[in-house]
Amino acid sequence: MKIEFAPLNIPLRRRLQTAAVLQWTFSFLALAQCCLAVFILLALSDWWTVALLYACWLWLDWDTPTCGGRRSGWVRSWTIWDYFRDYFPIRLIKTADLDPKKNYIFGFHPHGEKMSGGAFGNFCTESTGFSRLFPGLRSHLLMLPFWFRVPLFREYIMCGGLVSSSKSSLSYLVSRPEGGNVAVLAVGGAPEALDARPGALTLQVQNRKGFIKLALKHGAQLVPVFSFGENELFDQMENPAGSPLRTLQNRLQSIMGVAMPLFHARGVFQYNFGLMPYRTSIHTVVGKPISVTQTPSPSSEDINTLHDVYLQGLSDLFEQHKCAYGLRDDQHLTFK
Repeated sequence: MKIEFAPLNIPLRRRLQTAAVLQWTFSFLALAQCCLAVFILLALSDWWTVALLYACWLWLDWDTPTCGGRRSGWVRSWTIWDYFRDYFPIRLIKTADLDPKKNYIFGFHPHGEKMSGGAFGNFCTESTGFSRLFPGLRSHLLMLPFWFRVPLFREYIMCGGLVSSSKSSLSYLVSRPEGGNVAVLAVGGAPEALDARPGALTLQVQNRKGFIKLALKHGAQLVPVFSFGENELFDQMENPAGSPLRTLQNRLQSIMGVAMPLFHARGVFQYNFGLMPYRTSIHTVVGKPISVTQTPSPSSEDINTLHDVYLQGLSDLFEQHKCAYGLRDDQHLTFK
């Protein structure tokens, strides 16, 4: 295989874009391990008192990721995120106004191979203008609870608005009487990540009804969101159902609760292999809100009915916008 190297005369702006995405890639693949190592080294060094003080803080602050987190407008507005946005580029498209006095659950689709560039860029930074497009709303991207147990790393990810994806965390956000909270949930979760690859249009949503139940319980409005181009960021090794690789991945997922897709794309200085995402446009379309009547004790029929309405809204959103963002008219979503 002939390696295609990046040219030397690349404009500075594009180099800065690559650096921004490299930082993001490192953050999601290795920063947690580095933060844990730093904490352990501090605890074993002459600076052990610093580690002890932080451990006390961690104990006192343990529930913050499930109680709305700790967003930082300053971190969300860093210039580095503008370069991150322009690398792909990422665009956030609004189709309807949202009442800031209500709470919302954004169902984000598709999950993507590992790191969702659209979800992070649109809802964890201000680079695509979330606060300008949806004034009065605060976005919170839900992430596996495991990551909020890692010392130091948890502080960094909470600054962007990331919170735990636990049931109690989602309930906290959408039950605030003052409204204005947006909980962004990648509905497909880990199983969908194992099927994500360029061209994939299969979503794991048929049996995902927990967020529907919580929406009914708290009266939160449901908003389908589809991110065109999300599955095009990485390639993934072939892992059809029943294959040894898929069996191993499913086993690891059941044990660790984290998907382990073997994804790859390009490198920093060459275009043939590596863990950097491809420069592929991402268009994240926020659909119209689905009105939900609060039902403190929803029945199975209530949940199934609203779930069907949500799936229809998601399908309609995809069909209305697919041709504008590079898909053919004969391509359709498949729900599993």
